[in-house]
Amino acid sequence: MTFFLQDKQLKNSGDRILQATWAEFPQLPQNSLALTWIVYDSPVPVNTGGALSPNAFWNYQVRGFSYRGDERIYPASVVKLFYLVAIHEWLENGMVQTSSELERAMRDMIVDSSNDATSLVVDVLSGTTSGPELPQGPFETWKSQRNIVNRYFQSLGWEEIEKINVNQKTWCEGPYGRERMYLGEMMQNRNMLTTNATARLLHSIIGGVAVSSERSLAMMALLQRDLKELATDLEENQVTGFLGGGLPDDAQLWSKAGWTTQVRNDAAYVEIPGKQPYLLVVFVEGRAHSQNHQLLPFISQQVVREVGGF
Repeated sequence: MTFFLQDKQLKNSGDRILQATWAEFPQLPQNSLALTWIVYDSPVPVNTGGALSPNAFWNYQVRGFSYRGDERIYPASVVKLFYLVAIHEWLENGMVQTSSELERAMRDMIVDSSNDATSLVVDVLSGTTSGPELPQGPFETWKSQRNIVNRYFQSLGWEEIEKINVNQKTWCEGPYGRERMYLGEMMQNRNMLTTNATARLLHSIIGGVAVSSERSLAMMALLQRDLKELATDLEENQVTGFLGGGLPDDAQLWSKAGWTTQVRNDAAYVEIPGKQPYLLVVFVEGRAHSQNHQLLPFISQQVVREVGGF
């Protein structure tokens, strides 16, 4: 059971989106794409400023569609959403104390997708630091501490969370020392997410029930993208070449993208005047397709068109 209901209308729309995508990008293998799409019917339970209690929010049934939504895929920087929620949980419960440097890192991790900022956040979350290899005993302790974020998300009891792994830093050139050892010889311990798990986490943030309503609002403030004032660095603005690149100018967007030479991913919540709000998570695998700046905007355009027909 996923957190959303699948109905015939959304399935038909989702199937049309996929067929249009295969037609437009015939070289894209059907097993290189994963997608989860949630449409919010009136009365919309999200972006309310935390007006709903957690119980009321989770009892509100939403409609959704997924394609390969439970497939484990390397998330790249989309994992930073999970670290953002975790650090707010730690702060809320007094497990760590805020500081100007931690606040700066939280902002830069999301707004600019800074890997260096993420490194600090992961250090604070886990009480670990990067460095040279460790002897077996201290390394076992270090590994247990680093796995604390996984334990937190597993404690939520969400079925979608069962397959994920969120215990690695994000890198520009790759890990060294104890970080490389922790990844495993075949990198079998790398971060892994599904589009369903990512969708549920983003759903909780925009629903105002991630940690607290106040902290959910603070997270949304970091996730909001200005479609009119984009950074000139096209890769870094997290709109151009991603889902935001397929939206009309009057749309509002909250998102977190991630990309490497192997994946191009995005998780977005979208509001467009006159249309139903929706949440969309798309992961794309494969070296050739990770560099395709037209693919995610095209999928986004198809979703906008389908929502317009509801």
